Order: sequence, then structure tokens, then C-alpha cells
Amino acid sequence: MKKFRYLALLNLVGLGLAAGSAWAAPATFTMAQVLDYPFISELVANATGGHIAFVRNLHGARNVWIADAPGYAPRQVTQYKSDDGQEITQLTFSPDGGMLLYIRGGDHDANWAAAGDLAPDPDSAADQPKVTIWRAALNGGAPVKIAEGDAPRISSRGALAYIADHQVWSISPDGKSKPARLFFDHGRDGGLQWSPDGTRLAFVSNREDHALIGIYRLKDKFLSWPAPSTDKASYPRWSPDGRQIAFVRRPGDGGPPRPLLTQSPDPWSIWIADAATGESHLVWQSPNTLSGSYPDTEGQANLHWAAGNRIVFLADLDNWPHLYSVSANGGGNPLLLTPGPFMVEAVAQSRDGRFLVYSANTGAAKDDGERCHIFRVPVDAAAPAAVTTGVGLEVKPVFGDDAHVAFIDADARTPHGIGLAGADGKSRHDLSSGGLPADFPRDALVVPKAVSFKSADGLTIHGQLFESDPGAGAKPGIIFVHGGPSRQMQLGWHSMDYYANGYAVNQYLAAHGFVVLSVNYRLGIGYGRAFHHPDHAGPAGAAEYKDVQAGAKFLQAQKSVDPKRIGIWGGSYGGYLTGLALARNSEMFKAGVDLMGVHDMSRTLSEGFTQSASLGMQGGRYEKGDVEQALKVAFQSSPVADVARWKSPVLLIQGDDDRNVQFQQTVDLAARLRAQHVRYEELVLPNEIHSFLRWDSWARADMATAAFLTKELQAAEAEHKSGSHP
Repeated sequence: MKKFRYLALLNLVGLGLAAGSAWAAPATFTMAQVLDYPFISELVANATGGHIAFVRNLHGARNVWIADAPGYAPRQVTQYKSDDGQEITQLTFSPDGGMLLYIRGGDHDANWAAAGDLAPDPDSAADQPKVTIWRAALNGGAPVKIAEGDAPRISSRGALAYIADHQVWSISPDGKSKPARLFFDHGRDGGLQWSPDGTRLAFVSNREDHALIGIYRLKDKFLSWPAPSTDKASYPRWSPDGRQIAFVRRPGDGGPPRPLLTQSPDPWSIWIADAATGESHLVWQSPNTLSGSYPDTEGQANLHWAAGNRIVFLADLDNWPHLYSVSANGGGNPLLLTPGPFMVEAVAQSRDGRFLVYSANTGAAKDDGERCHIFRVPVDAAAPAAVTTGVGLEVKPVFGDDAHVAFIDADARTPHGIGLAGADGKSRHDLSSGGLPADFPRDALVVPKAVSFKSADGLTIHGQLFESDPGAGAKPGIIFVHGGPSRQMQLGWHSMDYYANGYAVNQYLAAHGFVVLSVNYRLGIGYGRAFHHPDHAGPAGAAEYKDVQAGAKFLQAQKSVDPKRIGIWGGSYGGYLTGLALARNSEMFKAGVDLMGVHDMSRTLSEGFTQSASLGMQGGRYEKGDVEQALKVAFQSSPVADVARWKSPVLLIQGDDDRNVQFQQTVDLAARLRAQHVRYEELVLPNEIHSFLRWDSWARADMATAAFLTKELQAAEAEHKSGSHP
């Protein structure tokens, strides 16, 4: 069914879903209208300044836009019109900004590749899709296909290197030469970094249980391996003079099995190697503590070689993801650049290496812990300063030029656009980047309210409450649980497309007679490392489910909510928590929508044993550690363990080419529910992946979600009034 047919159905959703219900609010807008928002991603800048580029997605048609100094007026440079599900990612400028490449196709958020490394085909195209490199026509005209490949990098001399079949290849950026493999390596290559003079290419050679940094010299076609070890090396970063390389080391896969049911430190270190001789020295070693573990928030180590011969990195040493800097000579304690109870994300360095910009969930406004703003800090002093302020959300900053920072911005009612601010924070304006469609219901959206409540074990949990008319009588409540789980839902449109869609659906539900609570349960980010990495969570005990229960009780206590009519919905990890809620507490959760959820954690855990020697099972290893007990606890932490108690109806939604959660998880749950005579419905999307690539797929899933929750909670209302209970 094509998009225009779904638009008609989506409009009907807004007109008739709540018909006949005593609690239904007036239909102020349709699902089609609230999904009619642009999504901005992939914001980049060129190395020498003066040019930015980004991707704008409207109704599934993804296009590249650019903007040039001094006015930075955005203009569209590609003309894709169809909802074909082909990603546009990895925008890559030449250093001078005269050329812009991009990748079309693929699934760059996957946990694993499909058999044969097949690219996704969510549109069921007759011709097999490929992951391809394209050059945008910056001054008009059609884009040019360069090659099949991924991860392009353009040197200061104009040479193009990229990855194909896990090897390093090259081709002329004009696409007129034939692709050629630069060199053979028996590892899986990535992490390409050109030297400042463009004569050498650094890369990461992943060899499964260890990884090496390699350097390829183009002139004499020579490979060298600075500071090889049994560790896993990553993140090569050249010194400004091109004589040295900084990189990260983590222990290789080996040693006794690490425990699965209890946390243990994940140490790491920063090294510098001489690019010519390979001689290396230690710059910094993490403490062997949980807070010293390798960071897993956005950008991970966020390694930069900054001015003054300083190395900048991100770590959780004080329980928060913060920026630090240390002398490249090594020795001495690192300098904390960004002190305070907040997380740092999306770090970019100025062209002179003297400053960093980043986004952080902090600021002067009330509830800024539930937003993001942009800040600037020098690399040698703990003196952060705000670049943006207010009640909006600003993320993904880049230096457009030395004086300006560009970023993606939104607020509670306005979806994503491009903002530009003075790097000193003294000026700001929004760039015209396509604008909002005429029928987008901006003024009809609610401003969610920041709330907090206590979990059963005393932990403070934060969330956002969506409610359009508190005085309209008792309404059904909905718990929304995000995926990830390393995410933070905030007081506005989220910067990830998956959660921007969830925000739109929550707005729709709030406008059509529901009260929605989005729960930022433990395991999420934004509230410190201990919150992000709690004990006994997920397959080790599902402690985070306490927070979902606490959210439901908080919702039931609201005067405008009917405590007998609580539903739940979520995707991925949120689908897992939805399954737990329906299996363990059907008396509380009367209906749910489970998108691509994990339902048997023991299956997921056992699948990982064959992929990682650190889990102690590869090759039939004798040492098992706590594997058997961990498998038992993982099963007990799963919805399938309590399926005998599952009574409430559920809608199951998943694409059958999911590369993050096995489709078997939904097949298995459906069979178990059928055996238990639990009422369920299905929406299977052939050839779709985990985070649906087509607008049409999201529209179908969103329409089905709203319709199912409305139908089932109306049924719960009727049963409650009649005195019968499921």
C-alpha cells in the first residue's frame, strides 16, 4: 500500500479513533498531520570552515542540504522524492568545502549485518539495493555515483579512501577512475584517518580478539604497525604536525571469564606512538574502578589532539560523562574541563584546537536537566560557557567557522531545524531549512511537564507527562518506555529519528484523550554513570522494571487518570519492558503495544557467547564462570518466563529484516501467547529493519498503535462499568 493511501487512513485515525468514548477529547489534529514533520540529521562542517551540510527527511524523502558563510542560507542539493527507505549518511566534505560526498543505502545502526552483507530493501525493490558513495552537485545538477562502499575520507590532497568488503579502497572523487584496493589486510578495517599532509592513512585493523593501528604510506606503498599489542587499539588521531598518533587501548579478549551477573571494571588507556618509528608511550591510564570504565555514551572516548600539545577525552571518572585534558607527554592528573552533574555529548573541536563545543543536559532554566544546550570550553581550563540557553533543545554542534557554531535545534512544539550562534554565545538565529509543512499542528501540541517519582527501592526516576486537558475527567493513562536503553527522553523533539517518532505519537495520544507518561528508567543516560549502569538490570535481574511499575503507580495517582485503564507501549528495549509489564502485571497494564521487543533474554545472551571470547564460551572453553546461572537469571528476567500470567491483549510489531533484535523473538512470543490463549494482534513489515527506514512503515505502525490502545482501553472502560474484568 503506497504512502498516499496511508495518508488517507491516517487522517481517519484523527477523526474517528476515539468516537463513542466518554473520555475522548476533540480531535484537534490527525496522525498524518503530526507525522508531517521534517527530521534533520548528519550535520557536518568542512575542515577549513565556511560550509555546513545536513540531511533533511520529510515523508521518507531524504535530501542533502548545504549552507555557506557568511549568510549560511541553506539550499537543497539533491532531489530525491520517494519514500524508498535508503539512508543518506556520512556526509563528508573535502577540507576546502568544494566537494561533498555522502553514503546512500545500508543500515548504519545495526548490531550485525545480514547474511552476505546484504543492504536493506525495505521498499521491496526488484533491484537489489547497494551501499554506495555519491558526490553531490553543489552548484546544481544531478549527483554522481562514485563507487559501492562506505565510510569515505578525503585527504588534504584530494585523495579518496573508503571501506568496501571490510578492506580499504581508493578511487578518484570524480568517479572517473576504477576502484582499487589500496592494500591487503587480513583484519576487518575501519577508522580511516588521513595525516594532515595527506601522504599517509591511519586505520584500525580489527582482528577479533585484538586490534591494531596501521599506517599506509601512499608514496612507497608501505604498511607499518605502530605499537602492536594483544590489546584492542582504536580511535587513531594524528598530531597537528603529523609526526605522532594518539589512540585508545582496551584489553583484548582473553583471561578468565568476566562475570555476567555482577559488574566489573572495563579499563582503558590512551597511548601515543611515533608515526615513523612506532615507539610509543602511555599518556593516561584509567583507574581500575567502575567509574573508570570505558565510556559508552555518544562518541565514547571522544579523543582529540588539541592545541598546546594536549589530549582531550571523555570519561566518567566522577560518575558523569565529562571532558578531560592531559599533556600529550603523559604524566600528571587529567584536568576536568566540564565539572557538574550533567552529561557531555556530541563533542567538536575548533579549527585552531583551542576550544571544544558540546551539548549537555544542563543550564540556567528550570528543568534543563531534561533538555540539551550547547556549551564551549577551552582545552586547558575548566571554564565552560553557554552558547545557547532557553527552553529549547540544541544538539550536535559543529564549528561552521571560527566565529559560529551550527547545531540542530527543536523545542516542545517545533521539530528540528538548524540553528546558528556566535561561538561566544552573544548571538543566535535559526536558519531557514525548508520550514514546516502548512498542516503541521505546531500550536496544538502540548508542552510536556517534567515530573519525578520514587521507585520501589527509593531511586528517583524522571519522566515527561503529556496531557492536553487536565480538567476533562478521568482519562486512560499510557506509559511510554524508550528503547536503547542508553537514551534520555527530553522535553521536546528528540534528536534521534526513532524517538522523534515516539514523541509525535505521544503528542497525538495526549491530544486524543490519553494522559501519557514517558519514563526515563534506570539504564538510561542523563543522570550519572551509576544510573546508567545499575546493578541487577536487564538480563541480570530486570531491576529497571521497578521504575516502570513506579511510573504506572504515579500515573494512576493523577486526578485526571482512570487508574483502571493504564496501557503501555515501547520499542526495542521498550518492547522488552512492555512485555514484562503485560506478563507480570496484567492487572495493572490493560493493554500494550510491543514493537520489536526482546522477549527471551537468555536466547540473546547465549547468541552472544559465540561472538565474544570474553564471555568464556568460544571454542568450547572449559571455564564457564557464572554462565549457567546467568542464563537462568536472564530467562527469569524475560517476559516469556511469566507468560502463564499474561492476560492483557497486545499488538506485536516488527520488521522481519531486523538486525538488532532477532525476528525469532516475536515469532517465539506469538507461539507462546497463542498456546496461552492470550489475545494478540500482529503487524509484520516485510524487509523492514529495526529502526524502520520508510516513513510509510512508521505511519502504519503509529496508526496501528493508536488504534489498538484506543480500542482496548475503551473495552477496559466498558468492562469496568459492567463489573466484568479480564
